[in-house]
Amino acid sequence: MKRLTSPEPIADNPGVLTWPQIDSDQPYLSVVIPIHDEEESIPYLYERLTKVLGDLGYPYELIAVDDGSQDRSFMLLRDLAREDRRLRVVRLRRNFGQTAGFAAGFDRARGQVVITIDADLQNDPADIPAMLDKLSQGYDVISGWRKHRQDAYWSRLLPSMLANRLISAVTGLRLHDYGCSLKLYRREVVRDLQLYGEMHRFLPAIASWQGVAVAEMPVRHEARKFGRSKYGISRTFRVILDLLTVRFLLDYANRPMHVFGSIGLILGLAGALILGYLGFVRLVLLEPIGGRPVIYLGVLLTVLAVQFISLGLVGELIIRMSHGGERDTIYRVREELNGEPQSSE
Repeated sequence: MKRLTSPEPIADNPGVLTWPQIDSDQPYLSVVIPIHDEEESIPYLYERLTKVLGDLGYPYELIAVDDGSQDRSFMLLRDLAREDRRLRVVRLRRNFGQTAGFAAGFDRARGQVVITIDADLQNDPADIPAMLDKLSQGYDVISGWRKHRQDAYWSRLLPSMLANRLISAVTGLRLHDYGCSLKLYRREVVRDLQLYGEMHRFLPAIASWQGVAVAEMPVRHEARKFGRSKYGISRTFRVILDLLTVRFLLDYANRPMHVFGSIGLILGLAGALILGYLGFVRLVLLEPIGGRPVIYLGVLLTVLAVQFISLGLVGELIIRMSHGGERDTIYRVREELNGEPQSSE
């Protein structure tokens, strides 16, 4: 059986993970490609990817996720899959979004290194070898940085720069380009992630919170050759909402009572002080309090405190139940080519 040898361990850091020996019968690289209406780009992307991966010499698989395309994308992928068993095609029942496309690919990736790339030809597969070299230096995630982006300034570049600064400030992981789809992950980083919303762009931050090493490196970026961008400035608002979710998950995913309970205790303390003062006024000073608006504030704060604490308890209960339950998916599969059939029900 043919095996590919791995690089030698790094001399000055023997603890750094290096590539193990690779069984040619099992893919070492899994390339996940979400696709939505990219019929013009697919033949060129396939040609460029197979050329780069073939020159690397590692066994690989391509996982193309057709995310509800309305053009000829699936037919082209089906024809390519008939000729190349390394191309696995997952056809979703409708357009679930890019995050769902990545999730479907991650669920099926068998390689030790998982590569994500857009299908619009704006990412250059020729950057993959250098990113693999960077990953071999002991990192777990390599995130691409489109240092010289070929996009319109006002509609794409400026919102992206502002979003990247905001995401870096909120998550604590400072990257120049969270939105670049060209990334490399060790398989264990993405194996059990549960993605939804626009969560895929926050993967490096989520991975960093889990204690893995994240690095960023400049990659090439090309102007779109075919079709039009699926993203608009309105997407920025959805990203901000997902960012709030990520910030909450990073801090309180396993302890919701700490956030909701803390808010409840603060509100309850304020309500108790107000009602205690009014009780003193009525019982000790014997003054009427029925016409004071502040009594309604005290009651409202007390009720809100009970609600927030109850919400924290419900959150704790849900977490305990979800840890023992089966993982659900945010996508549904219509059919698969060149892969093991998986139930989506």
